[in-house]
Amino acid sequence: MEGLRGVEYLPEPSDRRIVSAVDPTVVGHENDWRSETMGWAPLSVEPVHHYKPQRWSISGVVAFALLVSLSLLMWQNQWLVVELPAPKSEWAFDASGIRDVQESGLSGEGVRVCMVDTGVDGSHEAFEGVEIVFKDLIGASQEPVDYGSVAHGTLMAGLLLSQDTDQRGSAPDVSFAMVAALQDNGDGENEGKDTDVADAIRWCQFDFQADIISLSLGGSQDTNGTEGDSSSATRQATDAGIYVVAAAGNDGLDDDGDVASPGSVDLAISVGATTQGGSVWQNSSVGASYDREGFPRQHPNMKPEVVAPGERIISTGQDNLWYSSSGTSDATVFVTGALALILQENPRLKAQANDDSACLVKVKQALVNSMAETAEGHDTRTGYGQLDAAAWLNESQQIGSC
Repeated sequence: MEGLRGVEYLPEPSDRRIVSAVDPTVVGHENDWRSETMGWAPLSVEPVHHYKPQRWSISGVVAFALLVSLSLLMWQNQWLVVELPAPKSEWAFDASGIRDVQESGLSGEGVRVCMVDTGVDGSHEAFEGVEIVFKDLIGASQEPVDYGSVAHGTLMAGLLLSQDTDQRGSAPDVSFAMVAALQDNGDGENEGKDTDVADAIRWCQFDFQADIISLSLGGSQDTNGTEGDSSSATRQATDAGIYVVAAAGNDGLDDDGDVASPGSVDLAISVGATTQGGSVWQNSSVGASYDREGFPRQHPNMKPEVVAPGERIISTGQDNLWYSSSGTSDATVFVTGALALILQENPRLKAQANDDSACLVKVKQALVNSMAETAEGHDTRTGYGQLDAAAWLNESQQIGSC
């Protein structure tokens, strides 16, 4: 067979199963000439084309390996830049029931939302006309800036605030503040001091006077069971009736035994993530039946409380681009947006001066009722169920005085 590597094959015009081997280097090897030579004229012949298998060089193998490694790294971190025009994530807004609630005219107007993250790039066209109150705990910028890897804070802000008609945010008319308390650590990960996050939460509560504090972040508590600064600040806020919505965490494949703090605080709303198909996202963190002090958790504060869309979510990025991200961070903002719409419709459920957590507890119970048939229907990964903003709104409207 070695001697036939350089030949072409001519099938007989009357029966293409019969072929003749022909040297392609013969002078005058046009198909008509071959027909005459083979005695098949006036019928013409067409050779069977075959191709030599591609040989891999060492440099080619190395380049291929690097490409595969890079692709795996991007997949594991779930961060991709999407070229414009970008696909949108309308499925996520629809699946969470947010678009159904918005159709009634609700947009979050009159509700104060404070987000603690890496900051925000306010120059994106999707934020045109939006007033952003900015507090910088990383640097000293007076204007909104994003210190994060792949503009994490900008991504989260876009899910809430985007004015883009192709993908409007979940509560685009809220009064909004961003506190920059996290930054890129140089390895493509966003980190911050627990004390800075705590200061940011307190700024949201006392300076901005937020109705909702949105935390698309989370960390682990000390193993000795002591409460960290950010958890203490969260407890202080929720005890005063301020809603804190926090990410459950993305350690589902390497679980540390509970959702991330400060979402692990009883009255905070801890949020897990789901895929477009509705199943739990593989990295979404698992909750524990006992809190960090060893006490059993009680309904409606089992962790996580709710799951929402969090896989390959399209949102605003730096340089006026649209990015794709996955995680419980994204899911958290969908819950924050839904809650903002509920508080717009029912402002009596907001925290009042010198208030306690009575209304907050009832709104959390309404969340449970909107998803689960019974309080016992809790799962350590999917919580009480998937976010249904319309059903949560209906349940909240049944709340009497707090």
